[in-house]
Amino acid sequence: MSRSSDTKNRTKKRLIIVLSTVLVLLLALGGAGVYLWSQYGERVSLAMGWTTNDYEGEGHGEAIVTIREGDIGEDVAKTLADAGVVKTSQAFYELLLAQDTPVDFQIGSYRLKFEMSSQAALDALRDEANKVELTVVLPEGISAMDALSRAAEVTGLPMSDFEAAAKDPAKFGVPADFPSLEGFLFPATYVFEPSDTAETIIQKMVDRMWQALNEHGVAETDALRVLTLASIVQKEAGSTEDMPKISRVFLNRIDIGMNLQSDATVSYGTGNPDNTVWTSDAERGDASNKYNTYANPGLPIGPIGLPGDAAIAAAIAPADGPWLFFTAIDLENGTTAFAADEAGHQENVAKLHEWCDAHESAGGKFCD
Repeated sequence: MSRSSDTKNRTKKRLIIVLSTVLVLLLALGGAGVYLWSQYGERVSLAMGWTTNDYEGEGHGEAIVTIREGDIGEDVAKTLADAGVVKTSQAFYELLLAQDTPVDFQIGSYRLKFEMSSQAALDALRDEANKVELTVVLPEGISAMDALSRAAEVTGLPMSDFEAAAKDPAKFGVPADFPSLEGFLFPATYVFEPSDTAETIIQKMVDRMWQALNEHGVAETDALRVLTLASIVQKEAGSTEDMPKISRVFLNRIDIGMNLQSDATVSYGTGNPDNTVWTSDAERGDASNKYNTYANPGLPIGPIGLPGDAAIAAAIAPADGPWLFFTAIDLENGTTAFAADEAGHQENVAKLHEWCDAHESAGGKFCD
């Protein structure tokens, strides 16, 4: 046996003797011993080999962790521990220090598991197959806050960061006459970087909307009107083909001083942006809801969702026609009927009720 090994063995024996003595003293001290154990017991247990600060095995479930620009080993260890991937940051960091060559982490998001051993976590981070793209899909018609919620979920950034940033739309280049970010985040598929923040993500969405407005030839001074109308068209249309006709209905009403009477606007103003069909008499009669186009004339004070290219185009270039009314007559397929007068509209409303009766009898939920 080498001299260094003999020295290590003697040191280990001394440590065991010391720790054993400490345990005896703690027991003798009673209540004070309980307190001391609460402060130092974990270290004693680790030193004695009674417990471990590392998990065993490959873990379970799925956890997404993100390594950001500038992160060093200690940062990665903390990120993994905070996410529940490894048991302690110390165990992972000690593993990094024990490597023959320094570990060069690549920024990005990785699909790992909960309760992995430090070695399993390190191996997973080195495997490019576990790297995931921060892809956020924003469909047309969703609200701005829903869009930001999707971005928060995918990127792992706190929703509170997005909420705080959204309080000042003007700093992202949104015109001052917009009441909020609503309507000014372009619905599209985005791929973000781990270095992105809530502010940079919002800026990219706003910049993309400006791109769309420029492509459609919309001046900044007309952006509020166009996007507000487009957002209502987006919500009310059962299909892209209906959008120019629906836009014409609203513009015809504005031309003759007739209220728009859009349930989608009422729902948005009541805090229920997903409901586009059913509203109550009380909700439709509430003029204090500035988005209520039953009780208030003209367009509402701002957009009610995120319009896409087709809706923007419809707001700019509506179809020609005399229609003043439209209603869905098949909520499942999105079929919409148009009418130029009240009598024709009531006939279409009757068709909707007939469809709903048959749909509900078959167990459908579209008319709930």
